[in-house]
Amino acid sequence: MPQLTVRVVSRLFAPEVGAAAFRLRVLAEAFLERGHRVEVVTTRPQGSPRIDDGGLRVSRWPVLRDENGNVRGYVQYLSFDVPAALRLLVRRRPALVVCEPPPTTGLVVRLVCTLQRVPYVYYAADVWSDAAASTNAPALLVAGLRRVESWVLRGASVVLAVSTGVADQLTHLGVDPQRVVVVGNGVDTTVFTPDGEVSEAEVPYFVYTGTMSEWQGADVFLRALAVLHETHPGARMVFLGQGSDLPHLKRLAAELEPGTVDFRGVVPPAEAAAMLRGARAALVSIKPGMGYDFAKPTKIYAATACGTPVVFAGQGASHELVTEEQLGWAPGYEVADVAAALATALDPAAPERPTSEHLVSWTADHASLASSARHAVSSVSDVLQRR
Repeated sequence: MPQLTVRVVSRLFAPEVGAAAFRLRVLAEAFLERGHRVEVVTTRPQGSPRIDDGGLRVSRWPVLRDENGNVRGYVQYLSFDVPAALRLLVRRRPALVVCEPPPTTGLVVRLVCTLQRVPYVYYAADVWSDAAASTNAPALLVAGLRRVESWVLRGASVVLAVSTGVADQLTHLGVDPQRVVVVGNGVDTTVFTPDGEVSEAEVPYFVYTGTMSEWQGADVFLRALAVLHETHPGARMVFLGQGSDLPHLKRLAAELEPGTVDFRGVVPPAEAAAMLRGARAALVSIKPGMGYDFAKPTKIYAATACGTPVVFAGQGASHELVTEEQLGWAPGYEVADVAAALATALDPAAPERPTSEHLVSWTADHASLASSARHAVSSVSDVLQRR
């Protein structure tokens, strides 16, 4: 295939911290490795750090951020989407456009690509309208978001899904299954590794990394910690990341277990990896009955890549994954059961504790972003060749 220009459009791109930013950076590099020219239309990181784009042509533009410095919320999304429409229109027509959620960005991409007669790929890490419904958002808002998301997805030449669960949800939005490619999900295994700096702590701790939203229900761990302290008073928890449920979690921690839970905000990936290496287990949760039981959070793979087992609270796809692949403990979502799993995880000699070697090897084989990106590029290239 001759060299083509591939344009990636996303509010998040490295060095921003987040699964989407990492995923798109690795995908762009995979297109570059195939000999294509890659352009990225994204936002300017806060603080304007020195950026090494490694051969990628990256156009960065200021954007509104929330009080925590994140591009989160529909006003913030639109502050990227509206200028992005103009930035796309004034550039030379590419061979392909790749975009990620939110659906408002997808809406801009579909409109511009229709005008320019350019195919586009939508990278579906999740289904936003389902997430909105799970947070008890107004029905009118959910219905409107679902219509926009469905229209954007149905217009894509290829929809990349991170799991079969997401792929199944896409069919409910009217997406042709033949246009959906399940590429899997994962982490950057050059950053999240068992080797490297280890966060030293005087007491054993558990770590939660990534987004904290209502549908994840991470408060179950705070309630379980209160039970755990009856037998293991020295255990602590560290939460890294941000999300709409963070204020609630902070209030609950201050009420139940003051002084034993640290909320450190968004940290660089290398720092998160160091915290994971030193933890007795990583915490991952999905609140049952919220419509997200099909999800497999990236935080599972970040932990196992560092050789750290997982305590998963919830049911569905992640429960099956952790259990069947022996990645840690999946006790369900009852507080007492989660507390019992935490107690087991505190014992380094627990017979059911998976070895670091098993966790790292499994991640390399099944949850590497690099392998997912290569699969995605190969699938998209096949579509372009047919066109």
